[in-house]
Amino acid sequence: MFIGHFAVGFASKRIAPRASLAPLIAAPLFLDLLWPVFLLLGIEQVRINPPGSNPFLSATFTSYPWSHSLVMSLVWAALFGGTYYGLTRYTRGAWVTGLAVASHWVLDWITHLPDLPLVPGAAAVAGLGLWRSPTATLVVEVALFLGGVWLYSSGTAARDGIGRFGWWALVALCAAAYAGSLSGATPPSVSALAWTAIAGSVVFICFSWWADRHRTAKGQAAQSRGLA
Repeated sequence: MFIGHFAVGFASKRIAPRASLAPLIAAPLFLDLLWPVFLLLGIEQVRINPPGSNPFLSATFTSYPWSHSLVMSLVWAALFGGTYYGLTRYTRGAWVTGLAVASHWVLDWITHLPDLPLVPGAAAVAGLGLWRSPTATLVVEVALFLGGVWLYSSGTAARDGIGRFGWWALVALCAAAYAGSLSGATPPSVSALAWTAIAGSVVFICFSWWADRHRTAKGQAAQSRGLA
């Protein structure tokens, strides 16, 4: 699940309009921000598979209990939401970002083969295996993404040209990155995979912050006109 996580971030703006899109995007991506760091530290492991006909099965997730187990996803969700509340005092935003972190495991559970740990140190794993069908995966992910784009677009208004074109540039960048991930190309090493994942996430989060700060939630825009 890639653009499906972005869909959660985009849609979250409708629920927590005062929150910046940057933490709303960072929250559903958070487990995938931790994972490459843990790979580089040797805490978790992944195996890169030879190129094949299914681009969604380019890697085998051999061990990632601290970033992607069900129990730890709930721990990270509580920590993320609690930290967000401590920094902003925005209760709704804290709940939304916390739930968005937890949503990552749910979406991965739908798509992954049975490799998602339930508890660190336990043998039990889960995964419904949507990735076995590239066509079904594309349909589900693209539908989620388009829904998230629509919810964000219809719930916010551009304040200037950057807000208008920057937002659609972000959407295009997400789509281009997703299309690139379907090319079948494999990273040359695990460290290259990890650094690429970190750099990509940072770019998307910063881009989200930049585009969103030039847009206004429509409810807030209406309030501002009423006070003018």
